[in-house]
Amino acid sequence: MSGASRGIGRAIAIALAREGARVTAVARGQDDLDALVRDLDGGPHETRVADVSTPEGAAIATAGAFDVVVCNVGKSFARTAQEMDEDDLARSLDANLWTAVRVAKRAIPAMAARGGGAILMIASIWGREAGGAPGYNTAKAAVIAMAKAMARDHAKDGIRVNSLAPGSILFPGGGWDRRRTADPAGIAAFVARDLPFGRFGAPEEIGDVAAFLCSPRASWISGACVVVDGAQSREF
Repeated sequence: MSGASRGIGRAIAIALAREGARVTAVARGQDDLDALVRDLDGGPHETRVADVSTPEGAAIATAGAFDVVVCNVGKSFARTAQEMDEDDLARSLDANLWTAVRVAKRAIPAMAARGGGAILMIASIWGREAGGAPGYNTAKAAVIAMAKAMARDHAKDGIRVNSLAPGSILFPGGGWDRRRTADPAGIAAFVARDLPFGRFGAPEEIGDVAAFLCSPRASWISGACVVVDGAQSREF
């Protein structure tokens, strides 16, 4: 799985290992990957240092055959539509959409040859409704649409493809952690106003749902976007 060394990706890797999966964890830094492996149950597990925002990195990440692939890379850029230009939108699409597509498309032939599998793309509630940076909003909506398209295309290969849309998730060093440090009063007001349970979500709460969606227990779920946000979003 990509983006495995911290935050949501790390929690998903831990949840998958707890369910008995042998994890191939992909990220850009070996030290963080080594720390992750020490926290994984079972094994043997593997780490690969690669940048999946490049074709070369995606090829490293997907070398071999997998039963499950989790595409978890994303980044936000300009905060308003007025500030966004063509380059910003292109970077948003590359960081959020094409990282997932590169990995998924390279993994599919070997997965199909093995008789099928599951692909999970990590999107966002801001791919389902307005919110966040506009380029990020657009790119995560495209991730959800792409997962649906791939699900229909590859059902004949026994491959399930879903997306998962987290709400606001807090973890050390993450975006919400940095914002809370910079503006504690503003973030406290955001929590009171926009998070009905009065708290941020935890990465582990995403990891548990991701592990289910990747498991045989979710055998009839494909083409879905599953929201895990503590009722934060307004979309039905």
